[in-house]
Amino acid sequence: MMRSLFSGVSGLKSHQTRMDVIGNNIANVNTTGFKSSRVTFVDTLAQTLSGASAPTDTTGGTNPKQIGLGTGIGSIDTLFTNGSVQSTGNNTDLCLSGSGLFVVKDTTGTYYTRNGAFLTDADGNLVTSSGGLFVQGWMASGTGDSRTISSTGSTTNITGLLAGKPIAASATTKITINNNLSSATATAGTAVTTANVYDSEGNEHIITLTYTKTAANTWSVTAASSDSTCTPTLGTTTIKFTSDGAYDSSNSTIGTLSLALTNGATTPQTVTLSPSSTAFTQYSGESTVTSSADGYTDGTLKSISIDSKGIITGTYTNGVNQEEAQIAIASFNNPSGLTKSGSSLYSMSNNSGDPNVKTATALGCTLTPSALEMSNVDLANEFSDMIVTQRGFQSNSKIITVADEMLETLVNMKR
Repeated sequence: MMRSLFSGVSGLKSHQTRMDVIGNNIANVNTTGFKSSRVTFVDTLAQTLSGASAPTDTTGGTNPKQIGLGTGIGSIDTLFTNGSVQSTGNNTDLCLSGSGLFVVKDTTGTYYTRNGAFLTDADGNLVTSSGGLFVQGWMASGTGDSRTISSTGSTTNITGLLAGKPIAASATTKITINNNLSSATATAGTAVTTANVYDSEGNEHIITLTYTKTAANTWSVTAASSDSTCTPTLGTTTIKFTSDGAYDSSNSTIGTLSLALTNGATTPQTVTLSPSSTAFTQYSGESTVTSSADGYTDGTLKSISIDSKGIITGTYTNGVNQEEAQIAIASFNNPSGLTKSGSSLYSMSNNSGDPNVKTATALGCTLTPSALEMSNVDLANEFSDMIVTQRGFQSNSKIITVADEMLETLVNMKR
C-alpha cells in the first residue's frame, strides 16, 4: 500500500516539473529567438514479485509479476524549430532561420544565440543589445576592388563600424569604355565622352575623350582636360571593329593615359584605357559611348546594412559601398544538447558536439535583414498541455488521498 503513496508522490513531482516547463514557455512567448521545451515522462524501476517462466512440455509459460514504483522525468528537450519572422526596420537586426546560431563572446567565454537583436556600440563594435557581447565574424581586408572577406580563418570581433570612420581616397587606375560608336558617322566625324578621374589626394579631374572616325571600322582617340592642374597625354590609340560591329581587340592599339599633375598629388598618374570586349560596339545607331573610371575621393562612413549572406556593407559619403565584415554562424550535431546560460545564450555541452562555424550560406541557413525571430512557443499547444498536466496532477493527488484513507481504515481495525 505504501508503494501507491510513493507512486502518487512521484507523479506529483513529475507533473509539477512539467508545469514549471509549461509556465516558462508561456512566460517567454514574446522572447526574441526563444526555443520552447517539452517534458517527457518515463516509468521508474518496478518491484518484481516473481519472474517470468518458460513454457514446458506440460505447462505454459508465465509472465513476470511486477509492480511499478511511479514515474520520473525522462528528458526536458529544447525544440529548435524556427520561429516566425518579425520585421523591425532596424538595419542591424537579423532573423536567423535554419539550424544555426549566432556566435558571441565576452570575457567569460564563447556563447551561441538565436537572438539577432544587434547594435553598434560607442567604439563601433557590433554587439548584442542585451549584455553587449561581441558578435563574431570575419573582417574584410584589402582596398578598393581587391577588398575581400576570407571565411576560412578564425573568427574575431566585428569592429570598425563607427559612424564617421574615414575612407582614404583611391586614385584612378582604369577607364572602362562601353556602349556604341555609330558606324554611320562620316570619316573625320567625332563622338565625345568624359570620365571623372581622381588623383592620389582624391581631387577630381574631368578628362574628355574624343573619338574620331579615321576610316571604315577605325577610330582614333585623344584626351584633353580644361583643368589647369591636370595635363593628360594619351599614347597612340587606334580602335578597330570587325565587319559585324564587334570590338576588334587583337587589331586595336591602346595607348597609356598619363596625367601630369601640379596640385601636389602623385605625378605622373598612369591610367589604362579598357574598352569592353562585349559591351563596346559599332552599329548604325547613335553614338552612345561612355567612359567610366574607378577610384574615388575620400569620405566617411554614413550607414551600414546587412544582407541575406550576413555581409555587412558600409555606405560612405563619397558614394562608395564597401564590404566591412561577414557574420559567422555555428551549427551543432545536437543543438538540443546545448546548455542554457541565461539571457537567450547557449553554451557547448558534452552532448552538443563541437561547433561548425561557417557562413550562413555554407550551412544552409537563411538570414533576414531588419527582422527578428519570434519565439516558437505555440500557445494553443501549451494551454492544452496545461490542462492535461493539471488533470494528471489532480489524479496523482487522489492516489495519495485514497491510499491515506486505506491506511486509516487499517489503523482503525485495532479499535
